[in-house]
Amino acid sequence: MDTAKRYKAVFFDLGGTLRIALLEEPYMRHARRKIAEIAGSPMPYEEFYHMLEERYELYLKWAFGTNKESGDEVLWCKWLLPDYDRTRIKQVCHELSFLYRQCKGRRVVVDGGVEVIKGLHERGYKLGIISNLIGENEVPDWLEEDGLAEYFDTVILSSVCGLRKPCSEIYAVACKDIGVAPENCVSVTDNVKRDITGAKEAGIGCSIIFRSPEKKYAVEFTEANRSDAVIEDFREILDLLPPPGGVHISESALRAE
Repeated sequence: MDTAKRYKAVFFDLGGTLRIALLEEPYMRHARRKIAEIAGSPMPYEEFYHMLEERYELYLKWAFGTNKESGDEVLWCKWLLPDYDRTRIKQVCHELSFLYRQCKGRRVVVDGGVEVIKGLHERGYKLGIISNLIGENEVPDWLEEDGLAEYFDTVILSSVCGLRKPCSEIYAVACKDIGVAPENCVSVTDNVKRDITGAKEAGIGCSIIFRSPEKKYAVEFTEANRSDAVIEDFREILDLLPPPGGVHISESALRAE
């Protein structure tokens, strides 16, 4: 890796990277109850949630196979609740997406995340988010509520642009939107299968893998998905990306194998 390379922008993945999900059962159970209520389900809420899970698996098979994502209205009216009152579901589709994600855990910024975002912003880097997720409103709302919106120059969500990683096009959209050539960008992610190959195809200059606390298995690298650096602590990003004028990658983070 060219350690003298100057980078100008940093893209963050969300799930398992900049944000992690805390598996708090009372919180998740409340979300399961609420989503059944909002949808107007006659089923017991746990039965309703089980049905959603089965239908979501079919949706994911399509999404993974096409590298595409549906917006909230199509997701709920076509895939998840096509047999429910369409008028009602259209009205509450954004809330349903939010609640469905809360059924998987309470999302919080990873330890050190705010420090890294503010630190990179102060150093002059442009910052962006590239994330595969359902829900069009959750991330913009979260950024505003946590006071982080001002630090990001672009937010590219699969549910809004219709593209999913690992397709390289989603990176091209982000680079164009942020106004920085791909080779001058850094991608920080946690999923080698989903995130690295697309970034490489798009010409992203540097890929950093975060060993997320959500990951229960070892990261396995191949020639196709090998990253430029691996970090255990999110704050290590500040060591890897000092103020523009040259980037030094520490020996402990470099992937030599």
